[in-house]
Amino acid sequence: MDIINLITIFILAVFVGNEIINKVPPTLHTPLMSGSNAISGIAIVGALLAITIEGELSTYLGLAALICATVNVVGGFLVTDRMLKMFKKK
Repeated sequence: MDIINLITIFILAVFVGNEIINKVPPTLHTPLMSGSNAISGIAIVGALLAITIEGELSTYLGLAALICATVNVVGGFLVTDRMLKMFKKK
């Protein structure tokens, strides 16, 4: 694939992801955070594979993807933990 196709796929994914997230009601955001952790885990594996590809651009993009996905996973676990603590009996 050439770079134009990859950039086009990336831009379409950004728009589709934005539309999907904006359509989710606020009451469902926290439960869906747990499910998105699995998707971010897959993104971490993909980012690690991208880092190993030869070329400076793929290394930097893979590193950026790794950082973003890791922040998403950690944030998701923190939000999920906080949500579960709210429902614990005292």
